[in-house]
Amino acid sequence: QVQLVESGGGFVQPGGSLRLSCAASGSIFSGNVMGWYRQAPGKERELVARITSTGNTNYADSVKGRFTISRDNARYTVYLQIDSLKPEDTAVYYCNVVLATARWDQYWGQGTQVIVSS
Repeated sequence: QVQLVESGGGFVQPGGSLRLSCAASGSIFSGNVMGWYRQAPGKERELVARITSTGNTNYADSVKGRFTISRDNARYTVYLQIDSLKPEDTAVYYCNVVLATARWDQYWGQGTQVIVSS
């Protein structure tokens, strides 16, 4: 199986920045998509950004221009650089990986809390 551990969340003021990290371990395949999702209180979990093993990215409209997703050279760590934070960015952020296996195995991290407030 795959284990995902997020870090980098915290309490920040509007306009501030954070860098989230997700370290993966276990049976990682070369073909995979890693991404970040978030869930605000009372809301459904939503996609924030994702990046393929070949470097293709996509973002939710609400974060375009402010969030940047990237991967390290080994493809075992994914980052989310968050700039110009807004109160509506407050949520638990979850790391996710989907493997290009026959069954498209999917794994989730436990989440890291981001609170944006003055």
